[in-house]
Amino acid sequence: MLLTQIEKYWTKRAEGYSLVNQHELATGQDRVWFQEIQKYLPEEKNLKILDVGTGPGFFAILLARKGYNVTAVDYTKAMLQQARRNAGALSERIHFQQMDAQDLKFPEETFDVVISRNLTWNLEDPQKAYAEWIRVLKEGGRLLNFDANWYHHLFDERKRRAYEEDREKVEALQMEDHYTCTDINAMEEIARQVPMSRILRPAWDVQTLMAYTEGPIQVDEQVWRRVWDETEQVNYMSTPMFLIQAVKRRTLKEAMAESA
Repeated sequence: MLLTQIEKYWTKRAEGYSLVNQHELATGQDRVWFQEIQKYLPEEKNLKILDVGTGPGFFAILLARKGYNVTAVDYTKAMLQQARRNAGALSERIHFQQMDAQDLKFPEETFDVVISRNLTWNLEDPQKAYAEWIRVLKEGGRLLNFDANWYHHLFDERKRRAYEEDREKVEALQMEDHYTCTDINAMEEIARQVPMSRILRPAWDVQTLMAYTEGPIQVDEQVWRRVWDETEQVNYMSTPMFLIQAVKRRTLKEAMAESA
C-alpha cells in the first residue's frame, strides 16, 4: 500500500527533518515565513488555523507563538512526536492530531485558514485532499498552500539537467546537499508512484481549485525568493516553491445557482 510506504519513509526521516525545522526556528527563518504568511491572514484576532501535514511542527509553532488557535495534523506518528518536542510549552496550545490529509475528521466549516507546506506533491489523491481542505474551511475561509514540482525531474529531461546542475553547484560551493543527505532512492521510488510528480504545477492546482472557490485564485511563483535562505535557493533552484491562495466559495447553494 502506497500510503504505508510513504508513512514508513517519513517515519525514518522524522528526526532529520526535525533538525531542519529547528534550524529554521533558531536562525530567524520563522520570522521570514511569518511575515509572508501574515500578508494573507484575515484580520480577525481569534482565527482557527489548520496546519495540514505539519511534520515537525514548523508552521504550527510560529502561528501559535502569535496567539492563533492552531490545530496541526500529520499522518506520521513520529513526525507528531518531533512536533510536540519542538513546540515545548507551546504544545499545550496546539491541538496535534494524527490524521490523513486526504480524509480529515473535522466537521464542515471548522477553520478560518488551512495552511500547508510541501505536502500536496506527496499524496496519493491530491484532488481529494483539496476537496477536504476546502470542506473544512468556513465560508470565505482561505487556503494557503506552499509547494513545488518536487521530483518532476524524474519525468522531464530538461528538468533533470537543471536538477543535476543544482547538485554540481551545491558541491562547488561546498554546501550541504539537501537531496543526497536523505534516502534518495526510497524517496524517488515513492515519487514515481504519486501522481503529482508527473504533473506540471501550479496550473493543475488552479484548475482543480476552481471548482471550490470564488474569485481569482492567486499564484505567487516568486515566493521562494523571499522565504528560502541561500542554501535552500542553491539546492532547489530548478524546483522553485510557489504559493497558491484560494478563498472558499461562499455556499454550496450559491455555487449550484451560479452553475444552473
